[in-house]
Amino acid sequence: MTEQVKPVARQPGSKWLAEFGLNSMSRIRIESFSGLTVALALVPEAVAFAFVAGVNPLVGLYAAFIVGLVTAVFGGRPGMISGATGALAVVMVSLVAQHGVEYLFATVVLMGVIQVIAGITHLGKFIRMVPHPVMLGFVNGLAIVIFLAQLGQFKDGSGAWLEGLPLYLMLGLVILTMAIIYIMPKMTKAVPGPLAAIVVVTLIVVGLNLDSPRVGDLASIAGGLPPFHIPDFSLTWDSLMIILPYAVILAAVGLIESLLTLNLVSDMTDTHGGASKECAAQGAANVITGFFGGMGGCAMIGQSMINVKSGGRARLSGIVAALSLLGFILFASGLIEQIPLAALIGVMFMVVIGTFAWNSLKLIGKIPRHDVFVIIFVTAITVAFDLAVAVVAGVIISALVFAWETAKHTHAAKIIDEEGSKVYKLSGPLFFGSVASFIELFDPKSDPDDVIVDFLDSRVLDHSGLQAIDALAVKYEAAGKTLHLRHLSADCRRLLDKARKIVEVSVIEDPDYGVAVDYEGNYVVMNETRKDS
Repeated sequence: MTEQVKPVARQPGSKWLAEFGLNSMSRIRIESFSGLTVALALVPEAVAFAFVAGVNPLVGLYAAFIVGLVTAVFGGRPGMISGATGALAVVMVSLVAQHGVEYLFATVVLMGVIQVIAGITHLGKFIRMVPHPVMLGFVNGLAIVIFLAQLGQFKDGSGAWLEGLPLYLMLGLVILTMAIIYIMPKMTKAVPGPLAAIVVVTLIVVGLNLDSPRVGDLASIAGGLPPFHIPDFSLTWDSLMIILPYAVILAAVGLIESLLTLNLVSDMTDTHGGASKECAAQGAANVITGFFGGMGGCAMIGQSMINVKSGGRARLSGIVAALSLLGFILFASGLIEQIPLAALIGVMFMVVIGTFAWNSLKLIGKIPRHDVFVIIFVTAITVAFDLAVAVVAGVIISALVFAWETAKHTHAAKIIDEEGSKVYKLSGPLFFGSVASFIELFDPKSDPDDVIVDFLDSRVLDHSGLQAIDALAVKYEAAGKTLHLRHLSADCRRLLDKARKIVEVSVIEDPDYGVAVDYEGNYVVMNETRKDS
């Protein structure tokens, strides 16, 4: 008798362990190394964005630590990295310049509250409305922005471009970094390529005492624990009106960038992320960072790509990145400040190559021209202006194009039935975009006394469609003729009843069908009973 093997029961908490990357020593090692790599890349980014916003570098570093830690633990997308970002910094700069850093902290708190509300009300689900061409334009534009941001490191202290030996040395170190990142995975996957490249290039620069810019040249990152600090902000109506517009814009930009990054990471890892959960976590993180002297933040696509490509898939990598960043501030600022900027530039250039959707170039000529236009438009607006503006504009253009193209498909087949009535068998949706072509289909003066509009293959989508039906009924009544509507959906009939005016339309109820299955398993209509109202 063969012994029956019982299925192995799933251990309680195993899903939790997997989500945090604690289910095996191999996974812990990969997540830890990946998080350390991200932390090293976070330092110059946070310092640079703090300079953009006009605040102390530690304000950017504290934000990167707090926002990164909170979202890593509670966010909707394990493996995604959050911190201080340039998209938010460019909005903050005018607020700081006009009202000071204390107003910024109060704004960040209010920004977080708005984001928490967005998470609780599940507004994150509307990210599904972003079309794929907009996503392609988003990633392409962001790749270009990341690339352009690195070019500033090829300038000297006076703002002039590097020349001669300093330029060749910088380029050589960047190329060496990129080569190590490319070759390392083919040799071993025990250590992420970006981390190995940073270590090797740093040892070369420090060991040979090469004159190449280092992290410490930007600013000192030494500091203590972020102190709790209630913003020095007078809670008056005038003050609230100052920070509210900034808070709304920051909340919107942060959520859009975070949710698009969430979708991108989910596609790359073939997993699912929680949009509403991410919104709430981002909001809570910003509320906390506002009370601990941070400039606020959101998801960072560059660092998220570094994490994913280094093998980070779980929450542990984000936790390690945040805690490592705090460790750098407290204990290892001297060592981190020795890292050459060329190594970090090389890492970001590899991120650019991996982020840009190169396949989108192959789509030109193979997809509709309006989709190609949307990709190019969103890319250009992302580079020239702002991510949020680009995405919103791209969605609006896509929606208008969709409405225009859909309106072209509204038409009607015209027949005379056995009773002498003229039947318009309508096809396509009836909405604001197709109203004009809908009205042009009919000829009240020449039609017989009894006219039927069959909506079996159509649907009324908005008030403009209802108004068009009402206007059509007016024309037929003025001509002394009767208009019937057939197969109008129940919700449309209710809307017509609510919007009833002087004109009354005789509505033909939906026919009752007897349905059977033929010998091939297909559904067929056996009979139809017509019920006239």
